[in-house]
Amino acid sequence: MGTGGDGSKAGPALPLEALLALGLDQRTAENALVNAKVTANLASVIAEAGIKECDKSVGNLLYAVATKYPTNALVHRPVLISYVLSTKIKNPAQLDAALSFLTNTGPDSLDVVKFEEACGVGVVVSIEEIKSTVTDVLEENMEAIKEQRYHINVGTLCGQVRKRHPWGDAKAIKEEIDKRLAEILGPKTEADNIKPVKKKKEKPAKVEEKKVAVATAAPPSEEELNPYTIFPQPEENFKVHTEIFFSDGNIWRAHNTKEILEKHLKATGGKVMTRFPPEPNGYLHIGHAKAMFIDFGLAKERNGHCYLRFDDTNPEAEKKEYIDHIQEIVHWMGWEPYKVTYTSDYFQALYEHAVELIQKGLAYVDHQTAEEIKEYREKKMDSPWRGRPIEESLKLFEDMRRGLIAEGAATLRMKQDMQNENKNMSDLIAYRIKFTPHPHAGDKWCVYPSYDYAHCMVDSLENITHSLCTLEFDIRRPSYYWLLVALGLYQPYVWEYSRLNISNTVMSKRKLNRLVTEKWVDGWDDPRLLTLAGLRRRGVSSTAINSFIRGIGITRSDNSLIRVDRLEYHIREELNKTAPRTMVVLRPLKVVITNLEEGKVLDLDGKMWPDASDTDASSHYKVPFSRTVYIEKTDFRLKDSKDYYGLAPGKSVMLRYAFPIKCTDVISGDSPDDIVEIRAEYDPLKTSKLKGVLHWIAEPAPGVEPLKVEVRLFEKLFMSENPAELEDWLGDLNPHSKEVIKDAYAVPSLATAVLGDKFQFERLGYFAVDTDSTPEKLVFNRTVTLRDSFGKAGPK
Repeated sequence: MGTGGDGSKAGPALPLEALLALGLDQRTAENALVNAKVTANLASVIAEAGIKECDKSVGNLLYAVATKYPTNALVHRPVLISYVLSTKIKNPAQLDAALSFLTNTGPDSLDVVKFEEACGVGVVVSIEEIKSTVTDVLEENMEAIKEQRYHINVGTLCGQVRKRHPWGDAKAIKEEIDKRLAEILGPKTEADNIKPVKKKKEKPAKVEEKKVAVATAAPPSEEELNPYTIFPQPEENFKVHTEIFFSDGNIWRAHNTKEILEKHLKATGGKVMTRFPPEPNGYLHIGHAKAMFIDFGLAKERNGHCYLRFDDTNPEAEKKEYIDHIQEIVHWMGWEPYKVTYTSDYFQALYEHAVELIQKGLAYVDHQTAEEIKEYREKKMDSPWRGRPIEESLKLFEDMRRGLIAEGAATLRMKQDMQNENKNMSDLIAYRIKFTPHPHAGDKWCVYPSYDYAHCMVDSLENITHSLCTLEFDIRRPSYYWLLVALGLYQPYVWEYSRLNISNTVMSKRKLNRLVTEKWVDGWDDPRLLTLAGLRRRGVSSTAINSFIRGIGITRSDNSLIRVDRLEYHIREELNKTAPRTMVVLRPLKVVITNLEEGKVLDLDGKMWPDASDTDASSHYKVPFSRTVYIEKTDFRLKDSKDYYGLAPGKSVMLRYAFPIKCTDVISGDSPDDIVEIRAEYDPLKTSKLKGVLHWIAEPAPGVEPLKVEVRLFEKLFMSENPAELEDWLGDLNPHSKEVIKDAYAVPSLATAVLGDKFQFERLGYFAVDTDSTPEKLVFNRTVTLRDSFGKAGPK
């Protein structure tokens, strides 16, 4: 038996009947037999599968395996075939994911758990999930659907659903979309049956150019090119935002009147106005990066403005440290606020609107304790003070403001609907008493508004056009609009997006605060945290973070867990282009070059960039080569093997940018495994047969120790993918998440590195200078490893 052109074993000639028995259609089978290479691959796949016939779905996947598999992944093909035959892999999307994973996996390192996770083995997407996502996609495309009716591109809609459920049944998705479109649009009209006339495209001017063969790819969708196209324009904000249902059957349909909208547009000049409203009670994390991307990004894309507004309604939790950090990190992320404002800037206006609410009979002073309020809400019972006279509530609220009522003895509550199924309509608290000076407003106030009262009000007062927040606030939408409708105020357009959840970390500020205050980590900027300060210290750029956010999208999909590998993919993509190469040895093992004369030092050139020209001096750095060099301890073994590319007794390897060396002797310490020194000979003519290339560091001068640096290696902070779900989440902390190597050796050129510099330490990963560095000793943090577990076919 010979071999095919790709190195695979060529099987015997296949009869047409053998391919038809796999379920292939006649035309595909006939075309396959015409191509000798495809025929050989199919014969090999059928032989490995050990079958003569199968279902059409399985056969088509086996055909794809035979035609798509590259030579470098052939060793794993039998594994993939077994998954296809067992229907653990049952659709083309899973097969493509498996192919991508196995193509980037070494011949002896298949991690079955990661493999199954990467291609969705065992993932079941229910019909209910498909229906829910189809509903979301159709809502997001409703304007286009109503305009284009049955001419809408159903394939694009299916693609948007499959993007969120890659392992979902494509047929079920298509059927659900067709069914829902029929429900929305009703029977087809005559116009629906007329094929739309395509507009002729103007021919571009002919340009002489060299013809280059390029692979054609599907054009990116409009949403991928511009994720902000889903948002309406400010002048469209006259539609019903939401319907507020009351337990007595009454319905409020929240929308702006023509007069209110015209007044708003006059005040803003018709510009988009957004706000990024962090609470200054901790450091920002990567979830806030998504909020910034949406808030600031939409304003920038529409040539509008975005406020940085501090939600400072709780004076006990806020610190100037947090305010300063937030302002600084927003700028670092590449965003420029239109204005920096505080909710406390509006305390007077908020108080006056509260008085107006009481006067309208829509708020009352309550004396229930927090426990009583909770109990009454659960039982859907009115507070005993809900019906108190308006004048009495006005006087008591004034007493609250003047500090005449004890803290905790009274609150101002909105009179909404205690029998409502939505607990966010159960007479929410608008004001509470706190005898605490405010960091921004001073000691003027002893009553402070709640988030539920202040947030929507300040959005309205600042003429925000798009009030954007995460999906958990969806349930608060009725109370948001209830207050604005009750006071006859301008209503922003509210839109919720999926919260960013990333694996192997926690994102809750409460949990992050515990990690910091209880010293489980080394501060808010610990490089193991996904705080923006921690990511920056680790060496991650704001552009890589924003690229990651753009890649995951901003739609109302779900709260699925994004693997941290996906973030690392974007970090690695950028550093591969921007980080110069250099060499560092973490755990040095001494190698004495016995045939290099004492005192001789050769100045060699190391490349900062793989494709640097040999004549470009600016792209090189000097690497001394002397009689004493150091390699990694892990790059030496006493016993060689076929799959080992390091140094062993009697074996030769290449020292990067230098010469081949051959191990001639091994000097051990107290035991044979305690290797203290290697003796070797170098080949100045470079004629040796070599299997591996090692990084190394040499003494820069006889008897002079190489440059010492400290290197910090980081792993995932938590062992579980979703530690937030664990009751003992602190018990899931990874004890090996940080390793400090005090005495690593580096090339002399690294001595001039400064804070902000980033490098690729060859074979080790990407590293950045840490803030703990001193003139006496540099400290480097590993930003990310070289291996890309997310895959080369990762996100854009």
